[in-house]
Order: sequence, then structure tokens, then C-alpha cells
Amino acid sequence: MTAGSRGDVAPYTGLGHGLVRAGHDVTLVTHGRFEPLVGRSGVRFHALPVDPRAELESERGRGLHRSGTGAGKLLRMVEMARRLAGQMVDDVMAAARASDVLLLSGALAPLGHTVAEGLSLPSMGVYLQPLAPTAEFAPPMTGTRSWGPVLNRAAGHGVNLAVERVFAETVRDLRVRLGLPRAGLGAVRKARERRGWPVLHGFSPLVVSRPRDWRSGLDVVGYWWPYDGESQLPPELRDFLDVGPPPVFVGLGSATVPDAERLSARVVRALRAAGLRGVIQRGWGELRGEGDDMLTIGEVPHSLLFPHMAAVVHHGGAGTTAAGLRAGVPTVPVPIQFDEGFWAARLVALGVAPRAVPLRGLTTEVLAAALREATADASYGQRARSLAERVRGEDAVAPVLAAVRRVADA
Repeated sequence: MTAGSRGDVAPYTGLGHGLVRAGHDVTLVTHGRFEPLVGRSGVRFHALPVDPRAELESERGRGLHRSGTGAGKLLRMVEMARRLAGQMVDDVMAAARASDVLLLSGALAPLGHTVAEGLSLPSMGVYLQPLAPTAEFAPPMTGTRSWGPVLNRAAGHGVNLAVERVFAETVRDLRVRLGLPRAGLGAVRKARERRGWPVLHGFSPLVVSRPRDWRSGLDVVGYWWPYDGESQLPPELRDFLDVGPPPVFVGLGSATVPDAERLSARVVRALRAAGLRGVIQRGWGELRGEGDDMLTIGEVPHSLLFPHMAAVVHHGGAGTTAAGLRAGVPTVPVPIQFDEGFWAARLVALGVAPRAVPLRGLTTEVLAAALREATADASYGQRARSLAERVRGEDAVAPVLAAVRRVADA
């Protein structure tokens, strides 16, 4: 069960496919617009009613861009999500009643865990971000770097409280409906932690190692790669790749932007100033580029496209960050909000990106300089290829299979 944008969904198609191959009957429970992602993976689909793109394009969603800090954006998102949480309850309940074990993303864990408790179903977490408080870094959802051990942990608890606010009213009513005793989400979470509720994290320990102060039951297992099946590059894209040197990919995934036309113009000018061709993915931000040296594309599996690129420019979402690392090409992250700043900082620290270029500070000159460095300095490509080889060698499905067996047996 997961909620959010495409990057919050696609990795679970690969995890689900791995579980299907091992003999399990798997259903992905998420927003209806993402049903095409399961394709021929063998994973069933149960739709949730909320359309995340419509919400981001609404007046409330556009309000996210009026916040200049990560904390401000998070508070706006919490209030927006709080209004939507109740709409998903019936479908989550229906899917759970047809299941034996619930695997919960961080985005739906408070709701999913209440459903699991009420239906006496075993459950476990499968998270894409490190959400448990730690002294080692600030909460990824704030998009900031370390504030020091004490403040890092305090902020981590604060973010958890903010996320619980999203579901507080919905869970209170649901507990009554399920005949569960009254209990606040904070108390329920602490009890869950005392029992060692298992959470497996779907990112590589080579990218973010397991914090030393995490409780037992929290593990980092590696990336769950989206299931792309027998997908192929569109003919127009193959032709574009064949007629010139490797281009640079530019895409912001499911992120929206305040002025797509202005940003698109800056991106195209930066690519040309750096002497590079571009493949620009429209995404939810509706970017585009025109000319013989630019190609605008729709949805194309990153696993097929990125290996052909000289570099990739993306928003730093968890899923796109993983795809860039898997491809072994240099990156220029353009973080916009939430955990994107966290992943962007990791890419710079790993030496596969020269610097982050936050959207608010993106100019033609700044982006062009970062592109020149990423593509002209061979060390970025060398480090990216070396890391990719190690990341691709991780088996992140096997630990989930073992955990499912343990949880079901218990």
C-alpha cells in the first residue's frame, strides 16, 4: 500500500514482481492513475480514489511553491493531505480484507497499521526514505542538511508528529469503526516500536548507510527497481540518439513548477551554452524544448533511457535518484521540495554530481556551468559507473521475502 507521486509507486512494481515470482499473490494498492505501471508484472491492482496530479495542480497544490523553506512546504502538504486521508479508507479496508499480510509504505503506514490491527493482519514497513529519527542527519522530508545530533533527532520526531497529523482524525474514527480501544497515533507508534515492528528500506546502504542509533528491526536492503518488462525506446527517441553524441536528460518527474515556459527556456539555453543536446521529459511540470538538438518526450522507462545519456538532470526524487545511480551516469540534481534536497546532497557527497542546483536558484549560467563540469570532468562518470556496478549487484527482494515469511509465521 502506497500513496503519493509516481516515484512513490514505481519501485513497488519491481518489488511486487519479485514477490510474484517467488509464489506470492500480490496486489499493489495505490492511486488509480498508476495502474498502467503494473503492466505485465503479474501484480494485481487496487485503486485508491485520490489523483495526486490533480491535487498538485489545484490551488492548494500550487501553494506549495509559495513556501521558501522545507518546513513550510511540509506543513502545507500535511494540511492538504489531511483533507484527503479519509477518502482512501474504504478502499484500503477492502484491499486489506482480501489480504494475508500488509506491506506499508511510509506514506500510508499510520492508516495501514490501524487497518492491520483492526483486522488482526500481520504487517511490515517497506519504506523508500529513512523516516525514523536519527542523530546522524536531519529528517529527509525537510530537505536540509545536518543540524547536529540533538536537533536532528528532535526534528525527526517532529516530522513524525506532522505526518501523524495527516491521519489523526481519520484513524480516530476508524478505530471506533473497527472496535479498537481509543489511542493516539503517537502512543500506537511507540508501542509498535517497542515490539520491534519491522521496516525494510528500499535504498542502497552504499548511498545511505543504516544509522547506528536506529532500533532493531529497521534495516536498509537496497533498491527495488521498477518493473519495466519488455518496454522499448520509442522509434523517434532511438533515431535522435543515433544522429549525434549522447545527450543530457532533463526531467522533473512528478514535480510541478510555477512557470514551465520560463524554466524550459532556461534549461534549453543552458544545454546549448554547454554545447550539449537534450532529451527533455515533459513530466507533470510540462517542460519542453524545441529544435534539432532537443527532443521532448513523455513517459519512458529510465532504465532504458538513462544509460544512453551523457548526464541526467532531475529533481532528486528517491526513485529518479535510484535510476540515475543504476545507469552509472553523472547527475545534476535540481531539488524542489521535501526529500529531494537530501538525495541531492547524497549524490554530491558520493562524487557523482558536481553540485546541486536548487530550482529557486536555477539560472542559465549556473545550470550550464554544472553541466559542463559533470560532462567534461571524467571523474564523475568513473565514480558513477563504479557505484552503479555495486548497486546493481544488490538483491533487495530477498530480504523482503524472508521478512514476509517471518511476519506471517509470527
